[in-house]
This record gives sequence, structure tokens and C-alpha cells, in this order.
Amino acid sequence: MKYFDELKRSMEFLAADPRVVFMGQAVAVPGTAMSNTLKDVAPGRLIELPVAEEMQMGMTTGLALAGQVPVSIFPRWNFLMCGLSQLVNHLDKLAVMSNGGYRAKAIVRTGIGSERPLHPQHQHVGDYTEALRLMCKTIEVIRLDEPEDIFPAYERALLRDDGRSTLIVEYGDYYSEK
Repeated sequence: MKYFDELKRSMEFLAADPRVVFMGQAVAVPGTAMSNTLKDVAPGRLIELPVAEEMQMGMTTGLALAGQVPVSIFPRWNFLMCGLSQLVNHLDKLAVMSNGGYRAKAIVRTGIGSERPLHPQHQHVGDYTEALRLMCKTIEVIRLDEPEDIFPAYERALLRDDGRSTLIVEYGDYYSEK
């Protein structure tokens, strides 16, 4: 079982659910290692977005409120940072602010940027997993350390019935190393 293969298998599993839609930069066109995990997902399930991370996270919340399960893809933590207001102050707090009246399930997918074979500099390799665990009250944050962690994490995120969203963190270097 390889890290990349498990990610691809997980994306295909998610795509089998008619409520799931994938959205972000380089989801419908090549451009990141994450793009390759979606190459066998039907094009009609992929929503390509411009680099507008706060808008993307707002759309994620809206789609989740409408009953879809968006898989919102931010290729690196450093990009997701631009959408944190929507993630922490809106998606994470919906149930709290509405006294349980609104429950929106989304899957947010991000990664710790690859440093090998070429280090892309520090604006691309941040890991803010622990900080987000502290900031989020309802979103479960899962870091994928091993290939065997991958499918169960995505399966849990999709099949959970508690209305919670899940933020899943991948390692870019592991796509080719594990």
C-alpha cells in the first residue's frame, strides 16, 4: 500500500457518493501532486476555482449547508491560511452559533508542502496542524502520517453522521517516499 495510491483510492471512493463535489485550484486541470489523485474522477464533479482561498472556503460552507459534501482542496497549508477566517469563524462555529440548528459536513484537504527533491522555500512548507486543532471546536483535524491512515480517515470524514467537518492534512514528500 503506497501513500499516493491510497489517496487516489480515497478520492475515487468519495467520488462514488453523489453528494460529493471536489473544488479548488488545480482540481480540474493539472498543476499539483493532488491533481493526480483526481485524474479518474468524472470532470463534472470537479469545480476549478481561481486563487481566492477565502471565497473557496465560503463556497465550501455554502455547499455543505445545501446538503452537498464538498471536498475543498488547498494544495498546501500556506494557501489555506488565506481562508482561515471562513474556516475557523464560520464552518467550525455553525453548530455552536446556531445552538445545533445548522450542521454542515465538509472535507477540507490540505498538505504540508514537499521539500524533496527541491525545497520550494518556507512559504510553501508550513505545518499548522496543531494550531488548527487548538482553534477549531467542531472540525476534526487529522494528519495522515502513514499510508494505512489515509483511506480510514477519508471514509470517516464522508460517513460520519455527527454533522462535523473534517480537515485532513497530507504530506507532500510522502507521495513518492512511502
